[in-house]
Amino acid sequence: MDSIVIHGGRPLRGEVHLRGAKNAALPLMAAAILAESPCTLHNIPCLHDIFSMDKLLSHMGSRIEFTGRYMILDTSGISSPDAPYELVRKMRASFFVLGPLVARFGCARVSLPGGCAIGTRPVDIHLKGLEALGCAIELDEGYVIANGRLRGASFALDFPSVGATETLIMAASRAEGTTRLTNAAREPEIEDLAKFLNAMGADISGAGTDTIIINGQSTFQGVEHTVMPDRIEAGTFLLAGAATHGDVTVLGARATHLDAFLEKLQDAGADIEAREDRIRIAAPDDLRAADIITQPYPGFPTDLQAQMMALLACAEGTSKIRETVFENRFMQAAELNRMGADIELSGNTAIIRGVPFLKGAPVMASDLRASASLVIAGLMAHRGETCVQRVYHIDRGYERIEERLAALGANIQRIQE
Repeated sequence: MDSIVIHGGRPLRGEVHLRGAKNAALPLMAAAILAESPCTLHNIPCLHDIFSMDKLLSHMGSRIEFTGRYMILDTSGISSPDAPYELVRKMRASFFVLGPLVARFGCARVSLPGGCAIGTRPVDIHLKGLEALGCAIELDEGYVIANGRLRGASFALDFPSVGATETLIMAASRAEGTTRLTNAAREPEIEDLAKFLNAMGADISGAGTDTIIINGQSTFQGVEHTVMPDRIEAGTFLLAGAATHGDVTVLGARATHLDAFLEKLQDAGADIEAREDRIRIAAPDDLRAADIITQPYPGFPTDLQAQMMALLACAEGTSKIRETVFENRFMQAAELNRMGADIELSGNTAIIRGVPFLKGAPVMASDLRASASLVIAGLMAHRGETCVQRVYHIDRGYERIEERLAALGANIQRIQE
């Protein structure tokens, strides 16, 4: 099992290019099920989660060509709308196939999902929404069995779930009649999905707002589409630059996708220079404490909470982070404390008392974003060696992160075991 070894204390300097957003690419791959001819997706990241979705779609009968930067998906050969446990269990986003499978075939059998150990993350909103569209749902031995001809309906999401919003947009795109989703998620990845579907022949308006209208269509053609840049990867590299008191420019980053996050970095004392297609960060030696509340977009993203915690571990003063999106998402705190941080947990709140420096230590990743937090902490550590174990988590969401950080001046390497 691979590990990442870091000798910290070096400021990061230079430029880094963003990859395509994993959280946009995965639903786009699933949406290709709706097309009657091949789709081409550009700017696809080379990540384990992408490979897992590739295997799932191929298992169902798709023909996929992936060069490492673009992917051609021909789903016309899908013969079985069945997504088995052994494939879906590896990645939660595999569940995205449910909506387009039901929309195209009128039936589907999809295993309940797996993925990161971040609370329960139920799929009840996905299923309630499909039932509102006329789908009969049955749970049988860990599988969702869905049947029915979809018809447009009005549905209010109990919570603005990104996954449920995307599932229902894909399903309603091919339903008969008009669907109105309220309290929908507003993330940029949803806008990217709607743009792709509309190019294929869908009629979707309101994506990016809390009310989305979908007029169902019957014909979907394959198109070419470029995956949006990864805003969470952008935030991670910006935090790495700030935490090491460096000067880093993230090329391809869109500041409009990160407003709440960038505001908190400025509150902590970082200097931000944003242009249309890049963000530069420079940080002084003394960063300040900041209070964070994670919220659905456009609030502070939960997927940057763990990385922000690492930075605040050495900020002057006492910071508080309140996690409102997922439960059990402070698993990085104990590992950061092993490195000398002073973090106290109370329910969904973390109290971080800034310390002068962190020390290298062996630490273990528990999920994707926690692993990025530990890498940042290793870069911050002024003494000793940090060895991050179970880095298969980080490979799910960051492409060759150790090579890209090394290009910015980090003393970091992957050890293959």
